[in-house]
Amino acid sequence: MTSVETIMRLAPVIPVLVIHDVAHARPIAEALVAGGLRTLEVTLRTPAALDVIREMKTVEGAVVGAGTVVDRAGLEASIEAGAEFIVSPGLTEPLGRAAIESGIPFLPGVATAADIMRGMDMGLGHFKFFPAEASGGIPALKALSGPFHGARFCPTGGIIEASLTHWLGIPAVLCVGGSWVVPSGEPDVAEITERAARAVRIAGTR
Repeated sequence: MTSVETIMRLAPVIPVLVIHDVAHARPIAEALVAGGLRTLEVTLRTPAALDVIREMKTVEGAVVGAGTVVDRAGLEASIEAGAEFIVSPGLTEPLGRAAIESGIPFLPGVATAADIMRGMDMGLGHFKFFPAEASGGIPALKALSGPFHGARFCPTGGIIEASLTHWLGIPAVLCVGGSWVVPSGEPDVAEITERAARAVRIAGTR
């Protein structure tokens, strides 16, 4: 199975997707892949989320995972729907153990040193720093990455296009998660493709 680090390195931005209508799934996924963002996180915040994962999985080049997974039931449902990786806003012992046992690439959320230590005790080394801006932003992550020099991060929460290069400039950061690439509502395929391509271009200048 693909490692979580490989998935994190596929693109500089993982779009965080909240999709209410399954009919929007394929156009959004195709636009993101066309723009150069292949790693897609479908959050389990809507009733359509699992069907969205199934639909996006049919798009060539897309690597589709489930986000906002908070318990074993959500983990199992996401895996059944075909999710290729799992993202959680936090890290609990039951969810962490279940994800590790499943073998699926797992990116748990952390915000403190204690969170990271708990993850490392489970054998994990890759984390979602969340909520990134509310948890102290770039200074906080720089401070945390010092004592945990082997850990790698995907900061998510409050990151925008203008701050992208600053976050990616942290050596411990492999990618960022962001919702700005796909605005809410009816998808504008051309706009999404351009936003994705622009994110890739900006990341390439860091």
